[in-house]
Amino acid sequence: MTPHNEAEKGDYAEVILLPGDPLRAKWIAENFLEGPRQVNGVRNCLGFTGKWQGVPVSVQATGMGQPSTGIYVHELLDVYGAKTLIRVGTCGGLSTRVKVRDIVLGAAVSTDSAMYKPTFAPFTYAPFADFELLRAADEYATGQMLESHVGGLLSSDMFYGGDPKKVFETVAAHNVLAVEMEAYTIYTLAARFKARALAICTVSDCLVTGEEITPEDRQSTLDSMVEMALTVGTR
Repeated sequence: MTPHNEAEKGDYAEVILLPGDPLRAKWIAENFLEGPRQVNGVRNCLGFTGKWQGVPVSVQATGMGQPSTGIYVHELLDVYGAKTLIRVGTCGGLSTRVKVRDIVLGAAVSTDSAMYKPTFAPFTYAPFADFELLRAADEYATGQMLESHVGGLLSSDMFYGGDPKKVFETVAAHNVLAVEMEAYTIYTLAARFKARALAICTVSDCLVTGEEITPEDRQSTLDSMVEMALTVGTR
């Protein structure tokens, strides 16, 4: 147990999906896992363990933003022995190349956060996805004829902050396809603990065109994203 997690050692599987929203974690557990059981409820940041096609899998909510994500991911890796972490969430498109409902596979992640600057000073650390997970996800998307893109993500600490076209103009010009709030921390901690990590994000809105996903399309697209994560994570 930890100050943030009531699970006992052994309650989590080595493969863990990481949505931000606790209710999304509950939805994934109830709709995709066999025999799910709740293993964490501290602060309502819900965690569950069950099986996917016979393989043990856990789902743990991380909350919003890198400070919250960093707490849960560090403990999953350091205390509970997680080996494979897959973020399943939404993102905002920064390029007209990506449309709403598309899936972005984060090859590498940039950030505006100061969380890890003291750790790596005077260097700037550039975390990246596990190659085998990334390749498997790309192959899965091709096989299922899903609209997906491999490219850069930006994990930003800022949700409201002026005109996004201007705020993110520089990173968008360098093939950063979308912005979200957690992947940088997940990749950084996975590297520290010698674990595998991948961020799979559905484009819920495009910050360039203003297009937004409908509630109905959000649900069906999230189904595809979760099935991708479960399939590649348990190979």
